Amino acid sequence: MAELDKIAPDFTLTSHRGEHVALSDFQGKSAVALVFYPAAFTGRCTGELCELRDNIAMFDHGGVELLAISCDHPGSLAAFAEQEGYTFSLLSDFWPHGEVSRAYGAFIEERGFATRKTVVIDRDGVIRAEFETSPGEARDLASYRDALAQL
Repeated sequence: MAELDKIAPDFTLTSHRGEHVALSDFQGKSAVALVFYPAAFTGRCTGELCELRDNIAMFDHGGVELLAISCDHPGSLAAFAEQEGYTFSLLSDFWPHGEVSRAYGAFIEERGFATRKTVVIDRDGVIRAEFETSPGEARDLASYRDALAQL
């Protein structure tokens, strides 16, 4: 479970581009917003990520790297990113299944996927904000703005 003002658990996941991305790669360089979501190619998840795509300047201007994480396979994420024109990284928590989602308290065991949880981490690797909704409820952009304001 993620805790405010604690060091964020480090991880390395494969991106939709086939690259290995570690949280520690950003330490000292940029803040990070981890956006956990249930599944690629579903209506609500696509809508949420498209809204972030269309408002990416709010992350860029704040020096925040946006990393979207699901338990989907990297190949599925590559097709999803290409179809929707996502410029931020989609990371696969496919194997070991849901390990990173579990570390951040975002994995729903009985359903086998992540809930909609956002964790904002500062340049020093410290968790500064988090919020979540149920899998069936989209996060609103105002929640992101409020979380980013904690940096």
